[in-house]
Amino acid sequence: MSEIILMSDARVAAVPVEENDEPLVDVRDTLLVDARKQEDAHGAQIYLRRGVLTRLRTAQALLPGGLQLLFVEGYRPPALQRRYVDRYADELRTAHPDWPADSVRTAASRYVSPPEIAPHSAGAAVDLTLADADGRELDLGTAMNASPEESEGACYTAAGNIGAEARANRAVLGAALSGAGLVNYPTEWWHWSYGDRYWALATGAPAAVYGPREAVGG
Repeated sequence: MSEIILMSDARVAAVPVEENDEPLVDVRDTLLVDARKQEDAHGAQIYLRRGVLTRLRTAQALLPGGLQLLFVEGYRPPALQRRYVDRYADELRTAHPDWPADSVRTAASRYVSPPEIAPHSAGAAVDLTLADADGRELDLGTAMNASPEESEGACYTAAGNIGAEARANRAVLGAALSGAGLVNYPTEWWHWSYGDRYWALATGAPAAVYGPREAVGG
């Protein structure tokens, strides 16, 4: 997709889901896991669909020597996703009290997806970055999960207001992940997915293969 299509776009919701019932699996034996995101008390965030994790293994192998993927968050239960949406929408309504509801929903979807669409709630999306061989996080231009407001738009993957080192690191990360078959949500450099509705729209696949899951075992 050459244009930026947001998660709230009707074209994303229109993509059918042909659920393949692939299980959610623990990523800790495969990836370096960062502990910064621990809002789900049951540890659900360390799970992904098996096919996503398989592709992350491929991406890891595609990275230059001395670099590794640093995993931050994967599966997100729909109830947690709804809390994220509501929290950010409240911030936008406070900052822009004149905005109609549709404008708030569209703006919110730059940063957090509606639960019924959200790739994270399907176990299809991963938030991640790069680290060196010793596990030190590299510079990718913004803190992970920086909102468009906080980062002055530098969270957008193709943002021009970041340094040369960060731009190069984003290119390395993107080459490995896209080479393994994942797609990026272009308003968040850290967010990549496979098998969800957004992935299907971006790649021209006839349907998503992963739909929302209520729980790790569900």
